[in-house]
This record gives sequence, C-alpha cells and structure tokens, in this order.
Amino acid sequence: MSSSAARREALAMDVQVSEDEIIVSLADGRRVSAPLVWFPRLRGASATARSNWRLIGDGEGVHWPDADEDISVEALLSGVPSVDFTRRTSG
Repeated sequence: MSSSAARREALAMDVQVSEDEIIVSLADGRRVSAPLVWFPRLRGASATARSNWRLIGDGEGVHWPDADEDISVEALLSGVPSVDFTRRTSG
C-alpha cells in the first residue's frame, strides 16, 4: 500500500477531549492522542465548547467552532502541535 493510500484511510470517526488530552478514533481502528496543552485555544475552552466538534474533509480533521480550532488527523499522527503552542514555547 502506498503512503498516500494509507493517509486516505486515516480518517477521524470520533473525538474525545478530557482535561489533559485529545483522543481521536480513526476509521481503521486506531486511536491517536495528544496532550491538550498542544492546543491552547481548545485547552482554554469550556467543556461544552470542547464537546461541540464536527468532522471536516470527510474525517481528515476536526473543527471546534466555539474554540476556533481545527486539528488535522495528519498533524496528530505526525505529532505536530498547533502553531499557537509552538509560538508560546519558542519565544
């Protein structure tokens, strides 16, 4: 299987956000998690805002309208934090 085919199969199906992490369940059965601190806008949002998400791009990413946050499955799989987190830790 080519790497582009593998990426197409890595689609989000469900999302859970706790006080400490985000967990995304993928269509192929995997679950990927990342520390919530990597996503400052989502971390600063209320529990209600965190639970208000929708899949974008047929599952290629997740959007939280109340927190103005978008996270791609590819970024999660690659271990890439948000630009907001990177700016805070590099300055």
